[in-house]
Amino acid sequence: MTLLITAFAAVIATVAWYNVKADRKLGTLALMYWGASLMWLVDSVVEYIEEGAEFFTPAAADMVNDAYLGLSVVALGLIIWVVVLMVKDPEGKVHAVLARK
Repeated sequence: MTLLITAFAAVIATVAWYNVKADRKLGTLALMYWGASLMWLVDSVVEYIEEGAEFFTPAAADMVNDAYLGLSVVALGLIIWVVVLMVKDPEGKVHAVLARK
């Protein structure tokens, strides 16, 4: 489930990046999600090597835990992306708001 959730997030971020005319801000988000997807792919391959065919019959509780983990990874990626945007402040909006006060 973690692989599927992060792969869907990566595809959505990549499509959004492509449709916004290669906006660098969305490119960072897409790369974070593709990195997470690659990490979960390697984890799945290693788990399949260790467990064999049992890998394809997970318990319901394991699937729910994996779904929560996948959603947590996507949420954490969004939080990190927002923090990076606020620190870099490419359009100077955060600086302008802080300068007014």
